[in-house]
Amino acid sequence: QLQPVESGGDLVQPGGSLRLSCAVSGSTKALYAIGWFRQAPGKEREGLTCINYAGSRTSYLDSVKGRFSISKDNAKTTVYLQMNNLTLEDTGVYYCAVRRITCSNAGSLFESWGRGTQVTVSS
Repeated sequence: QLQPVESGGDLVQPGGSLRLSCAVSGSTKALYAIGWFRQAPGKEREGLTCINYAGSRTSYLDSVKGRFSISKDNAKTTVYLQMNNLTLEDTGVYYCAVRRITCSNAGSLFESWGRGTQVTVSS
């Protein structure tokens, strides 16, 4: 079973940037997709973006389009979330999750989740 682990969360000022990492261990030769989700305080979890085994990217949340981008390093089996021009509304716990083959913004379809990394945007 594939197991993702997030890292890179931090405290950052508005307008700043962060890059989150999602390291995937396990049967990494399997065809899988990695999605990034976040949960802000008092809000439901929302899907941000996803990348599948072929490198095809999908962005789901309008408020992060143009600011957040997903990429992956196949050699390291790591997926990144580059976040630019961060705002106070981007504060939350960021999760990556794994599912077989195709992307989705439905968290319930993902099979394996990391424990999350905290991103706090504050002046």
